[in-house]
Amino acid sequence: MSGENLIYLLEDERDLADVFRRALEEAGMEVRHYQRLSAFRTALGDETPSLCIIDLGLPDGDGLSILGERLGAAAIPTVVVSGRGTLDDRLKGLEQGADDYLPKPVEPAELVARVKSVLRRARHVALPAETEGGSGGKHAVARFAGWQADFTTYELTGPDGRVQSLSKAEAEILRAFLNASGRVITRDFLLERLFASGEEPFDRSVDVRVSRLRKKLNDTPKTSNLIRTVYGAGYVFASPVEWAGP
Repeated sequence: MSGENLIYLLEDERDLADVFRRALEEAGMEVRHYQRLSAFRTALGDETPSLCIIDLGLPDGDGLSILGERLGAAAIPTVVVSGRGTLDDRLKGLEQGADDYLPKPVEPAELVARVKSVLRRARHVALPAETEGGSGGKHAVARFAGWQADFTTYELTGPDGRVQSLSKAEAEILRAFLNASGRVITRDFLLERLFASGEEPFDRSVDVRVSRLRKKLNDTPKTSNLIRTVYGAGYVFASPVEWAGP
């Protein structure tokens, strides 16, 4: 079963975890704390939380591994809270699938605000949703250039039959491209679709997500056949799209 406001907290420092837990519980959330990656993995097999907060440096492994391995595939919103605070560290976390990344030390009030923001964004990008061009909410599968994107299962199937998982953020950006095929989409529009506002500090998240999509679509900026950069304007998705029901 899953809880509407159930938060999994993966943090090996008990005192810090207790501070985070109290702040989150005071905000009306249920929190389950895990100090080990192994226990966290087991818990994920039993139920699906609303959101996960994870540290990276853990006694029995690197929290980065769980991002792509389990959380991204299950489309569980995730906030990284880590002592690794360089720009490269933060971008790497976002590239692995984190929805937000907070370098330590973190004020509990800011963590709560970020968690609420990510939860709002997760509801904002909940799939499937209405698509443009008259495709309607019942249409959850898109086909283009030999590819198939299923927005119910968050799966991207290539022309060779290989299936890849999409995070919610990747799915939202891809759906925006597909809905506006042949038209320019601005970076600000994509940022709005991701965050529901342009105030988030990691505005490069759009670039990171587009880059990840290009890799999954075997697309590169220099030889792009699908996602084309229009310098000074944004992007164009250059393929016809067919929508179908689930």
